[in-house]
Amino acid sequence: MKLFAQTQLLEDVQGKGLCVGCGACVDLCPYFTTYRGKTAMLFPCDRETGRCFAYCPKAEVDYDEVYKARTGRAFDGTPIGPHLETYKAKAGEKTAECTFQCGGTVTALVSCALDNKMISGAVLTDSEGRMPKPRLVRTSEQARDCAGSKYSASPTLSVLNREAKRGVRNMGVVATPCQALAISQMKMNPTDKPDFEDPVSLVIGLFCTWALDARKLEALLAEKGIEGKIIKADVPPPPAEVFVVETDQGTVEIPLSEVREIIPEGCSICPDMTSELADVSVGQVEGEAGFNTLIIRTQKGAELVKTAISQGYLVTENLEGDKIHNLATASANKKKRALAKAKEMGLLNTPDEEGRAAMRVSEGALNKIQP
Repeated sequence: MKLFAQTQLLEDVQGKGLCVGCGACVDLCPYFTTYRGKTAMLFPCDRETGRCFAYCPKAEVDYDEVYKARTGRAFDGTPIGPHLETYKAKAGEKTAECTFQCGGTVTALVSCALDNKMISGAVLTDSEGRMPKPRLVRTSEQARDCAGSKYSASPTLSVLNREAKRGVRNMGVVATPCQALAISQMKMNPTDKPDFEDPVSLVIGLFCTWALDARKLEALLAEKGIEGKIIKADVPPPPAEVFVVETDQGTVEIPLSEVREIIPEGCSICPDMTSELADVSVGQVEGEAGFNTLIIRTQKGAELVKTAISQGYLVTENLEGDKIHNLATASANKKKRALAKAKEMGLLNTPDEEGRAAMRVSEGALNKIQP
């Protein structure tokens, strides 16, 4: 891993519009903060290397190095990444009712992990008005308050950093792919801190094609005259081409062509659709609104799912072959688009004499993704 510091992070990420507001650089030190979806520098720092750069999912990420540390194998471009099993799943009768985004699988898993003391707390994304707000929850009741996709980039990892500084350990995190990547880099202790303790024991990953700039989404909703508290947002499968927003005053549809204009540039170079570096990954099953796709990736994830099923938090069924095929196709296409975009922007495997890269991917993986 090539390490730099604040100056280079500002040049390479904020300066190129690649920041996705994940919060990985916030609350590590007093120098970065986040406000209403925007990450900004408060004070300059003269360190030659820093965790802010080392944790960032858009700055000099060596995919082989990260994947080997997290999964034991190099990044090979497999469409949905290393995994043990795939299912479709939904919340069971033990999971209390609330407004789920889809099948309620994430809420079920978080509730099971909290109730069984498998984690001390869970870092989730709640809302404050129309802005995403990360928080640490300690109970399944609190977890239910955060149910539902926000579709806005959230500085979730800022709360992880804050609580870790306070000495909280054994935390679970519900993370997007870029956040799961940042957490994996944190776990590597890249700056060799002698007192390092890994604060994260469980990562539940979300499928993600893109997130939205929270401030621009707020402005777009205001422009459209959409009022009231947002209860749920969703993107139906093609050929719908709309963004559906449900509020306490009704449901409206916004053309996806307008929504795509407020996607952060950093999302365009993300090759991961299914949170490959998580313990379990969850997304929507194509064409089945009441079920989630569930990918088990690690033994820890398998143990959580087994417990959730046995105690009635979760119900699983076999995931049909065509659904797996379609998911793999969509994931492979995201990898192709991301690498093509990164190459176009001069951010893929950039030679040292030409500058720093956003991502470094082996020749073998490149040939597999873009034959």
